[in-house]
Amino acid sequence: MRIKDIAREAGVSTATVSHVINKTKYVADETRERVEGAIKKFDYHPNTHAQSLALGRSKMIGLLVSDISNPFFPEIIKSVEAAVFESGYSLILLNTNYETDRAVDYLRRLIQMRVAGVIMMTAEFDEELIKEAKRKKISIVFHDLGVVGAKMSNIILDYAAGIDEAVRHLVSLGHRRIAHIAGAHELYSAVVRQDAFVDSMKRHLPDEPEPKVYEGDFRFEGGRAAATRMLAESERPTAVVVANDLMALGAMQELKAAGLRVPYDMSIIGFDDISFASLSEPALTTVCSPRVEIGRRAVEALLLTVERPHQRGVEVRIPTYLIKRDSTAPPNRT
Repeated sequence: MRIKDIAREAGVSTATVSHVINKTKYVADETRERVEGAIKKFDYHPNTHAQSLALGRSKMIGLLVSDISNPFFPEIIKSVEAAVFESGYSLILLNTNYETDRAVDYLRRLIQMRVAGVIMMTAEFDEELIKEAKRKKISIVFHDLGVVGAKMSNIILDYAAGIDEAVRHLVSLGHRRIAHIAGAHELYSAVVRQDAFVDSMKRHLPDEPEPKVYEGDFRFEGGRAAATRMLAESERPTAVVVANDLMALGAMQELKAAGLRVPYDMSIIGFDDISFASLSEPALTTVCSPRVEIGRRAVEALLLTVERPHQRGVEVRIPTYLIKRDSTAPPNRT
C-alpha cells in the first residue's frame, strides 16, 4: 500500500494525504476525515524514515529536564508525553543533572538526530546553547529563560507573583525577620526567584534590614545544609521562603532535628506543590506551579513553530498561586 493508493481512495492529491499525515498544512475537516478513513481502511502505516528524509526532520521531540529524580518533573514529563503522543510524535527524554555543558551537548545530539523540536525544562542557561539553537534553526521551547525568536518560544512561570503572595502571607501573620533559601546562584531560575523575594521584601517591609539569603541547590540535602547555616545565626529568622519544595522539606527536617517546631518556632513556605508537600508533617504551605498545564502549553508552543515554519515563537505566561497549609503561623513571641 502506497500513499497514492490512499489519495485515490480519498479522492485527493498525494500532497493532501501528506499534509494530513504530517500535519504540515491546514486541511478542511471533511477532506481530512476522508483521508483518515482511507488510512484506517487500508491499515496504512507511513514509512517514518522516508518521512524524515522528505521533511528534513523526524517525528521525534526531545525533552530535557534538570533532575529526573526531583518530584517536580514527573507531572511535566507525563503531560508532555501525553500531548506529544496525541499529536503523532514520539518523545526522547534526557536528564541534564543541572549541568550546563551536558544540556548543550544533549541539544547538539538531538539536532544530529534531526528531531522535530526540543523542550528545555531545565534551570541551566548558557549563551552557547542559545547560539546553537539559532544556528541550526531548530524549533525550541525554553522554560523561564526569556528567549523568544523565529523558532524559539518561552514558557514563563509567574515566580514574582507567587513569591510576593508568600511574603504577603507571612507579613500578614506578623513576621518581620523573613529569610530565603535560594537555588544555586549559577542557575538562572534561582536568580529569578531570589530577586523576586528581595523585591517583595523591600516592598512590604521597607524599614527592615536587607533579608538574609542562604544558597541551596534545589535538592533535599541542599535545603538541610542551608537550614544548618541559618540556624547558626545569632538572630534567626522567624520564617523562611524556600525556592522549591524539595529544599523546603529538607530544611523542615533539619529544623526538627535541631529541636525546633514548625510552624511554632519557624514558619516555612515552599514553591511547586510537589506531591510530598501535602503529605509532610506539618503539611507544607507552598506556591503551586501548575505542572500539567506547563507541559501541555510547552508542546502546543513547540508544534506551532514545527508545523508552521514561518511562525514566530510565542511567550506563554502561566500564573501561580499560594496554597495555605500547616507550616505557617504567627511568630512565637516567647
